[in-house]
Amino acid sequence: MWKHKICIGTGGWYGLTKPELFELFKEIGFDGFFTGWRPGYNIKECRELADRYGLFFHSLHAPFGYTAEMWQRCDEAGEAVGEYIACLRDCAENGVPIMILHAYYGLEQGEPTEVGLENYGKVIAEAERLGVKIAFENTEGEQYLAALMEYFGDSPAVGFCWDSGHEMCFNHGVDMLALYGKKLICTHLHDNLGIKSYDGEISYADDLHLLPFDGVADWKEIAARLDRESYTGELTLEERKVCKNRRLENRVYEKMDVVDYLTEAYKRACRIAALRKI
Repeated sequence: MWKHKICIGTGGWYGLTKPELFELFKEIGFDGFFTGWRPGYNIKECRELADRYGLFFHSLHAPFGYTAEMWQRCDEAGEAVGEYIACLRDCAENGVPIMILHAYYGLEQGEPTEVGLENYGKVIAEAERLGVKIAFENTEGEQYLAALMEYFGDSPAVGFCWDSGHEMCFNHGVDMLALYGKKLICTHLHDNLGIKSYDGEISYADDLHLLPFDGVADWKEIAARLDRESYTGELTLEERKVCKNRRLENRVYEKMDVVDYLTEAYKRACRIAALRKI
């Protein structure tokens, strides 16, 4: 798409090897990709495949299982700090400009703590040293993201990753772009049906990761909001081909050939790009 580079995540349960998937990304028209990260994951192979197929290696998504513990003084927090720093170093060594990081993970929440800011501060200091940006993503627990952005928002290493689907369910529709759009450096674009429970209680099952235009999101309004923030970066999809937590909304994707599914994803991203004014 001539207005914006279009990227997609590798973790959509596509059932292909990395070489098969990257070649398919290129054939369909995607400009780049992001991938998850874990200790020992072969990022060098991803770098080599990106170079082979002329794809932009957009970002690494750091693990998020211990982000709640990051706000505590415990062994798991120290382990998480070490993993995030290792992920940053993989970014620096393989020419990946951004690490995506959650501020919190968990439906049971409290309040941000000084020790949490200290723990995240260690990771941010290493990002500054390496010249890698950390994009904090909106998830459940907005108070933790707010604390990090208030405390570290002036750091050149700190940016914001706006997740359109998370905003609709985990954030109860709060305009997260209005809060952090000035720090916006990347997107995770996907759709869902909002919060299913009549009492407004959020559930991980609501985070369906449908293709854009298959849920209740207003993509014309989303494009206008991205314009409002003067965002000119990549439009990056984060989709899910398989059903989640006994929900059936993704079942139609499971029946699709992977080539057809990813081609449709690319077409939906082009539709979003066409709605943009800048």
